[in-house]
Amino acid sequence: MKQEFTISLFSENHIGILSRITLILTRRQINIESITASESAVPGVQMLTMVVRTTPEMIEKVARQIEKVVDVLKVFVHTSSEIICQEMALYKVTTRGLMSGSMIGDIVRKHHATILEVTPEYMVVEKSGTRAEIKELLALLEPCGVLQFVSSGRVAVTRQVKELNAYLREMDEARGTHQEALEFYN
Repeated sequence: MKQEFTISLFSENHIGILSRITLILTRRQINIESITASESAVPGVQMLTMVVRTTPEMIEKVARQIEKVVDVLKVFVHTSSEIICQEMALYKVTTRGLMSGSMIGDIVRKHHATILEVTPEYMVVEKSGTRAEIKELLALLEPCGVLQFVSSGRVAVTRQVKELNAYLREMDEARGTHQEALEFYN
């Protein structure tokens, strides 16, 4: 049965990495529902966060295949219960639609949103939260006249304690042991 997974992929910042990753997913007919790229806590290491819907068996195969890509350092696959995640959205709404009474203040306070800009023609509201919270606010604002709506991909951190730094140290130690063995036999 298909379920939602968040793939956290750490790689070196090289041209073409995203193309190779999406090719792997495309071959398996897995659609990327959300994607975000950013710096990680480790200097020189980039993090790609992707949300996909597939089976547990397929995500295991895909994760192993992605880890074989040269520039990929580590791939983590998480279910929603294993991560803390947020998305961000911007809503551009007609000003006259929101100025009636205290409607805007009530909506902004109730949904923990922020007003970024107000002009005579429009107002820009920002909201960070879960996908469901963002869609709920959109549904409330639509009767007021939504001119534009855009949302980001998922940004996530894991609930696990062991972080990428620990995995990188383990990899370096393993390489060092392997290198010492090669030097010993040469």
